Amino acid sequence: MGFLGVFGALGFGRFGYSAVLPSMKDGLHISSAAAGSLASWNLGGYVVMALVSGVLTSRFGARRIVAIGSVVAAAGMLVTGLAPMNHAMLQASAGRLLTGLGGGMCLVPSVALMSAWFDVRTRGLASSIVTSGPSLALVITGPAVPRLISSIGPNGWRWAWFFFAAMCCLVAVLTAVFQRDRPYPEYLALKKAKQEGVSVRQRANLRSVVRSRYAWHLGAVYMMFGFAYISYFTFFQTRLIKDLGWSADKAGALFLVLGVASLFCGVIWGTISDRTGRGRALASMCVIQAIASVLFAVWPSTSGIVLSAVIFGLCSLAVPGIVGAGCGDQFGPVLASASLGFVTVFFGVGQAAGPYLLGGMADIFGSYANSYLVAAGVFLVGTVLALFLREGKWRAESAEAETRVIPAEPKAAKPRIE
Repeated sequence: MGFLGVFGALGFGRFGYSAVLPSMKDGLHISSAAAGSLASWNLGGYVVMALVSGVLTSRFGARRIVAIGSVVAAAGMLVTGLAPMNHAMLQASAGRLLTGLGGGMCLVPSVALMSAWFDVRTRGLASSIVTSGPSLALVITGPAVPRLISSIGPNGWRWAWFFFAAMCCLVAVLTAVFQRDRPYPEYLALKKAKQEGVSVRQRANLRSVVRSRYAWHLGAVYMMFGFAYISYFTFFQTRLIKDLGWSADKAGALFLVLGVASLFCGVIWGTISDRTGRGRALASMCVIQAIASVLFAVWPSTSGIVLSAVIFGLCSLAVPGIVGAGCGDQFGPVLASASLGFVTVFFGVGQAAGPYLLGGMADIFGSYANSYLVAAGVFLVGTVLALFLREGKWRAESAEAETRVIPAEPKAAKPRIE
């Protein structure tokens, strides 16, 4: 259910925008900078609600927050699809803002919930599977959106937004019916008994999250990633269609390839982070994504573009899950949602700035190639920061306990038979 919640609000709300953008730009007659501005409105709403949703989840539970967030995201998609030709930017910006608010209400609670259900040995895997939910949206939007637009005509992009909204409403219903905020009752009884004595102190200790060097360090890595990766996704199809002359169907097919590759990223990198540590996994992923961005900028042939999409897909969507696992490692299950909300502020700042700045660069240079090179440089900055990230407190203590040598008990002497 966590996978589906992120799939609906974040997958269609954020990555569906990239699939719709070329036709939407022509339909509303907006520039690349304006398109980047719309993405920034979405991400601005996301970061505001990500910070708030962590606290709301601690009080009301993930199920309610994710269900409401899916409805809010659906409303934003509907408003975006109804944007008129006159004053298009005003209504489209409002719609993208609402969609971002809904996405923030879905991602943070869904990822933080994994800290309550899984221990440090499997938390990275579980969290990364949840955040790979948008990969399913990539698989759907890649082939479906171009066909929908071509079959309906100039207003086909509006019907794409209506389809996204309907899918989000369906996810809201499924979440409300099936998702659970706590583990099974027999495990919950023991867990509750252990937590009751410290829950008040931990809630009162929210300031420790803000004062934590670990949170600021992890947030800085997350900001570099957010700046670069959302720029790669936002202008992906526009780069192919406008710069390289690809058809919409061909670009959509490559979007499908990227989505299929990203279906496996959660299992791969979640497992790696559980075994090698969050910092090393994040650094490795940033390096690979930097290479993908360079390939997308300087190797415009089909082979180079496909290789870029595949290796980028194998990394990108697992990063938020690993960051969420790191928050659980450091702050524990009670403060996992609040701490993830805090570091997501950094993520949102990077995401809001990236499309706006790199979209403006594309208007100046007449191509997105330089924008992708800048994104690669930002990924490398994130790599350096991630290499110096220490392990979370709970994970470090668990590793120490597992490697502690327990002296063997002396064997009892066998009784002598007379």
